Amino acid sequence: MNDAALSHPERAGRGVVITGGASGIGAAIAAAFTANGDRVVVMDRASGNGTIAVDVADEASVKAAFAAARERLGSVDVLVNSAGLLTESPLEDMSLDTWNETLTVDLTGVFLCCREVVGEMRQRKWGRIINIASQLAIKGGVGLTHYSAAKAGVVGLSKALALEVAADNVLVNCIAPGPIETPLVEGISESWKAAKRAELPLGRFGTPAEVAPAALLLASDPGGNLFVGQTLGPNSGDVMP
Repeated sequence: MNDAALSHPERAGRGVVITGGASGIGAAIAAAFTANGDRVVVMDRASGNGTIAVDVADEASVKAAFAAARERLGSVDVLVNSAGLLTESPLEDMSLDTWNETLTVDLTGVFLCCREVVGEMRQRKWGRIINIASQLAIKGGVGLTHYSAAKAGVVGLSKALALEVAADNVLVNCIAPGPIETPLVEGISESWKAAKRAELPLGRFGTPAEVAPAALLLASDPGGNLFVGQTLGPNSGDVMP
């Protein structure tokens, strides 16, 4: 690959890794990047149909998965951290195991995956990292203290990392969707979902296809070039910063 391609990977078909890319928002983002002409590697909990198996909460699994991704892509130009876990419990009834599992998957997993790619991106002087957070990082949610805390951590991590690496043309940003019709929300009670729909100015949950274009924007050149440590909110009006 020549120097121009290294400096401008978007011109040569970027290497894109999407964690949690087998379903929901991650799958829609994977489809959008593929349609854009990028070379996409999907990581998820189970392998199949070209998907690389990864447990984002396990350091060794993450290292192995990204090594496999580099075998396919050569380099990782864009990382989308979409893997996540969502359960519901009032804080007073929440076990430490439930708390730890959510924080480990939803926050530590983002840290581990970012750490795997940020060095090579800085060396090439080009990279885009897009972390999927949640509007609950900003406003919280009843029965979702663990999830809200983890996603708030993702926003904070993204801002701090953006400050560390922006000078090397590695741009780190978040997407904080509102409630989206995905398998992730299937375990949430119908009463919670009904109450949330009633709060939304649009009166409905979003779809994964309505979130994916935000990822394309943040990864685009020149369209995404001025986004540094930002949080985009496709959230049906649930949060208006």
